[in-house]
Amino acid sequence: MDAAGSRHYPDKPVKVYLFGTCLIDLFWPQAGLDAVRLLEREGIEVIYPADQTCCGQPAHSSGFPEQSRAVALAQLALFPEPWPVVVPSGSCAGMMRQHYPDLFADDAQHLEQARALAERVFELSEFLVHVARVRLTDLGPATRVAVHTSCAARRQMGTRAHAGALLAQLSRVEVAVHEHEAECCGFGGTFSLKHPAISAAMAADKVEAIAQTGADTLLSADCGCLLNLTHTIEKEGRRLPGEHLASFLWQRTGGEGEKA
Repeated sequence: MDAAGSRHYPDKPVKVYLFGTCLIDLFWPQAGLDAVRLLEREGIEVIYPADQTCCGQPAHSSGFPEQSRAVALAQLALFPEPWPVVVPSGSCAGMMRQHYPDLFADDAQHLEQARALAERVFELSEFLVHVARVRLTDLGPATRVAVHTSCAARRQMGTRAHAGALLAQLSRVEVAVHEHEAECCGFGGTFSLKHPAISAAMAADKVEAIAQTGADTLLSADCGCLLNLTHTIEKEGRRLPGEHLASFLWQRTGGEGEKA
């Protein structure tokens, strides 16, 4: 289910595109590599268009639709085949799926192209659960994790439950439920730059709630949230590593797992 209601999920494809996101490219490249490995293990060929850039979300959320449309337009031509576009980020996936059609609402030439692309966009955990239908085997030691779901993944993409569904397949992983689970981490893209004091307070509240669970690791499928929370953790001198969900899943399964 996405933010608009029930969603149709296709059969597992032979090929997919990967939209890697700016933050994965610059700060969490291992998460992108592990996302590729998870998909390839399911027998899916991953195509990574080399000319991809930003999804356009920073400009869009800052109130600059023309600049956002220019960035989005550059992405539209990169995914010509009718394959799913898998995005290891709920916020970037939400931008492409929910907002691309709005950006081109008055541009008949590109509107249908934007709509067609939007329908093929899947957040990574959503794709693994509903399209690839992965079956995971836990090969790691017992551990306790806390999960943070980004606002966009939760409210735009409706993918809050998908990370939980994947982690539930790991027999020695306990998921700790923390207070403030549904609250923003304070990142909010450019919000954290425009309102740093408010952002820092929100991140501190979230980190305190997570720490109180006694979790060994903080997991998220959005690198923006991970950056904000892990920097707060480091500043406070806490020992609570943060990791992208893709990397955690790959490491826990040791590169092995049952294909659907």
